[in-house]
Amino acid sequence: MTVTRGIRRASASDAPALAALAERTFRETFAAANTAADMQRHCEASYGEALQRAEIEDPERETWVAASDGSLVAFLQLRLPAPCPVNPEAAGAEIQRFYVDTAFHGRGLAHELMTLAIERAVASGAAVLWLGVWEHNPKAQAFYRKWDFVVVGEHTFRVGGDPQRDLLMRRTVP
Repeated sequence: MTVTRGIRRASASDAPALAALAERTFRETFAAANTAADMQRHCEASYGEALQRAEIEDPERETWVAASDGSLVAFLQLRLPAPCPVNPEAAGAEIQRFYVDTAFHGRGLAHELMTLAIERAVASGAAVLWLGVWEHNPKAQAFYRKWDFVVVGEHTFRVGGDPQRDLLMRRTVP
């Protein structure tokens, strides 16, 4: 299994723990701004063990995880290749999910994950790395701006039955 700075590529056996971490971090980040019903619908459709296993095994995705004391505490999911919707002619890579457990914020783990995301985009031949971030998540937007991401558009992200506005952010890959 590949290991980078304490972060490793996920394996199918990580699916149960990844499903739990993904749902927990999504709820921690967005539950206060969404209805319980919409959160439940979204989580049921997005974070089950079988879905996480399928995403881990998808040849056009990479899932990377970090653990502490045997428990997953952060993860990064990349889609490679994935052209940016507002720049489809350029080879692209997408950060599909990027979450760090709140207990591990401020410890440099997000920095390590972003460094890895950029390295993997470079290795894939991408010219741009892009992502969608909720318009009402200024903390995440500020983090991405520190990494030279700029807003280039928007798209709709559904949480349950609620269509929400995500900002599309992109950076050039060195």
